[in-house]
Amino acid sequence: MLETDVAIIGGGPAGTTVATFLKKYNPSLDVTIVEREQFPRDHVGESHLPAISAILDEMGVWDKVEAAGFPIKIGATFKWGAKKDYWETDFLHHEKFREEARPAKFVDQRRKTAFQVDRSIYDKVLLDHAQSLGCRVFEQTKVAQVLHEGDRITGLSVVSQDPDVTEQVGSDGLIKARYYVDASGDIGILRRALGIEIEAPTALRNIAVWKYWQDATWAVTIGNGGTRIQIMSLDWGWMWFIPITPTRTSVGLVLPASYYKTSGKTTEQLYEEAIATEPLISRLLETATPEDGLFATKDWNFLAKRLAGENWFLAGDSCGFADPILSAGMTLAHTGARKVAFTILELDRNEQDPEWLKQEYEDGHRQQIRHHMQFADFWYTSNSQFTDLKEYCQEIAETAGLTLTPESAFQWLATGGFTVDEPGVAAALTYRVSGLKLLAVEMGAAAPEWELTKTNFWRLNLDGATEGKFVRYLEGRVVPIPCLKRGPKVLPIVDVFKHLLKAMKRNMDSILILEDCVNAMIREDGIPPQDAALLTIEGIESLILEGWIKGKAVPSRPFIKVT
Repeated sequence: MLETDVAIIGGGPAGTTVATFLKKYNPSLDVTIVEREQFPRDHVGESHLPAISAILDEMGVWDKVEAAGFPIKIGATFKWGAKKDYWETDFLHHEKFREEARPAKFVDQRRKTAFQVDRSIYDKVLLDHAQSLGCRVFEQTKVAQVLHEGDRITGLSVVSQDPDVTEQVGSDGLIKARYYVDASGDIGILRRALGIEIEAPTALRNIAVWKYWQDATWAVTIGNGGTRIQIMSLDWGWMWFIPITPTRTSVGLVLPASYYKTSGKTTEQLYEEAIATEPLISRLLETATPEDGLFATKDWNFLAKRLAGENWFLAGDSCGFADPILSAGMTLAHTGARKVAFTILELDRNEQDPEWLKQEYEDGHRQQIRHHMQFADFWYTSNSQFTDLKEYCQEIAETAGLTLTPESAFQWLATGGFTVDEPGVAAALTYRVSGLKLLAVEMGAAAPEWELTKTNFWRLNLDGATEGKFVRYLEGRVVPIPCLKRGPKVLPIVDVFKHLLKAMKRNMDSILILEDCVNAMIREDGIPPQDAALLTIEGIESLILEGWIKGKAVPSRPFIKVT
């Protein structure tokens, strides 16, 4: 028998993210990863969103991933809707992307971009990194049985093809841990063993078919290694085109399972038909060579009804799966796994209510997965034009407690803001208002208006608000933050908002409030004057948008101007 502190089922990105953060913030922990396959191995899910880059940096693995030379994802090009319009969504406008030598550090423009990764390389880099930190890694090792008494897991019975693993776990093949994490993917080994029910919030039942190609032409090359993924709709499905190394490209087809069943065609025939039908992808593959093997999987949306229990957690796709149209699957896996690790670390400190910690992870992560599902459901069922899609994104943002324009709401979803925001928290805390306004302009919207320039006499509107707390996951800690709650809206009493609340108790004049808050941030928080001014303006704007500040115009008094 092997005893360990944390046993993780699955060596993919979710499992290695949990393991790495556990060892980073508490090196004394004994962490064991059980992986049924031998890495490297191919896996679908190659497209990142920018939130992952910050997590890789915090994991200490950014330099290793960057050294692999993966293409830099600047954004995506979509062809969708009744008119088959082309839409471009960039994390960083292509004209602002500087050409620079690689490998590069996680600074400046690279904070705003993402990777497109070859999972056979990427997953191996992450697994090796976890092992280098002291994690025990068992490959070619299958979990044969999950032992449990009620909701408490008592052990894992494993079978390994590796004699070294067999020697370590002993003749009984038993691994016992204080905590267990199911990062086994949608198969959900632990989830199924415990009988955790799943729900299907949408009716989407798709299948995905893909193949890898050598030497395909990129649709666009931006700077040194930058590009966009291509998402192209067909009358009966859609295709992805994702360069994952300088020479290797993933090209896939997503279609309804019902269409496949009634077509009378093989997956190979449908795949070839899709390429022949889609003119851009067909052109990009003219001189490319397909690798052997056609892969297929089901893309059926589901969401586990529980993500945590007495001594266990779900992470990654074991929590749920949402259609890959937004490329958010990997981002949800990394961000959720980080929260699992931080929650386990906090449980070990025994300073906070264990049930509250687990519930915060479960509620927050379930909502983020659900937002993704809502977007995908509307995307498919409406076959809408871009205006309709953006307006629906605005509705989804409102359920998260964010008041955004349709353009900003689409950008919030398309760039992965919903995967990192804590539900309901004022927009400026986690997703920069100025950035949203500028991104909206780049998407074709008119020059942004700032609500704070329209009034100059302000008062706090706390009607119906109650005191509460929400969490921030910071440097291995789960930090409870005091806040005011009103429905889905949350006003955190921290950072710029803390200073704004104090300033508004002393003044009602907009310029005096601005000056008071900026000076407090410089004096108490050590923030440079220019940054303090921008943060204050963004904080005020978000509070006006979300109804926490009510204002009126007094013509005889000066107004704030934003340029």
